[in-house]
Amino acid sequence: MSNRFPRPSVMGIVNVTPDSFSDGGVHLDPVTAAAAVRRMIEEGAAIVDIGGESTRPGHEPVSLDEELRRVVPVLERLAGIPVSIDTSKAEVARQALGLGAELVNDVTALRGDAGMAELVADSGAWVCLMHWDKVEDLTEVQRFLEERLRFAVEAGIDEDRVLLDPGIGFGKTVAQNFELVRRLDELTELGRPVLVGFSRKSSLGRVLGDPLAKQGPLSASIAAAVTAYERGATMLRVHDVREHVEALAIAAAVAG
Repeated sequence: MSNRFPRPSVMGIVNVTPDSFSDGGVHLDPVTAAAAVRRMIEEGAAIVDIGGESTRPGHEPVSLDEELRRVVPVLERLAGIPVSIDTSKAEVARQALGLGAELVNDVTALRGDAGMAELVADSGAWVCLMHWDKVEDLTEVQRFLEERLRFAVEAGIDEDRVLLDPGIGFGKTVAQNFELVRRLDELTELGRPVLVGFSRKSSLGRVLGDPLAKQGPLSASIAAAVTAYERGATMLRVHDVREHVEALAIAAAVAG
């Protein structure tokens, strides 16, 4: 894993959805979406995450057929381009992997579809397991990810192909989101690369003084990504690839 995704690595985001919190509606056209993926790779992304169902708070679930309708035409245009599929549906993951996706980014941590773990294990793909629940004590995040990692390995998934994501913005308060980054060492102790997705999250805007913020600015996103990297994150999932790649390159140079 470390050879494929050295620290820090950037994962770009392309949502093929009408309702994602940041880029909803921007990439509905498959040609536009594929062009955005290629641009992000040129800008330095190690991989680009393609999703066909929004996971923002209050999102409307989509059917299997609709999710496939959104993502398959994009993936068909990206042969040889390093992409991941953001889905909790095993059939979407199966078709995406068949079209060249390398990684399954499952926000349910293999709980959303009983067939997902076996699919990932049989395919040899990488997988990212995310925490998505409200918590009182943030030690619950570590315990949950440790349990899901154990589940994945027992299901036959290669432990060396598992990333862990604390789920910034998913069921957490503003204060908890920032505390998770401060305490990333508790997750890196699990021995797997940690992915952090703080890009444009509303918590950033709210800390900057807007209690009703729906997004955070680019400057805040970069600051959060660099801080997460300095605390042990391997992968930073971002919307603005070039700016994050440049900032993280400088942070890595300073770190030596």
